[in-house]
Amino acid sequence: MAEGRSRESWNHTASIMAMLANVHRDPKKHRPYGASDFHPYAAEARPVPKTKDLSILKAVFVDGGK
Repeated sequence: MAEGRSRESWNHTASIMAMLANVHRDPKKHRPYGASDFHPYAAEARPVPKTKDLSILKAVFVDGGK
């Protein structure tokens, strides 16, 4: 419950910080800031790993290694 309250407080604080940063930014030099840029609990988007040919896994797990 304490973590939820902390996250909610950071949602509010991050929004205000993003607003202040956007007011003072140079639009020619930087993109608009979002609340997630300042939120310590915000999960960063992780790149999806590239998959290779998975036929070896099918042979091991589905076909029983035959």
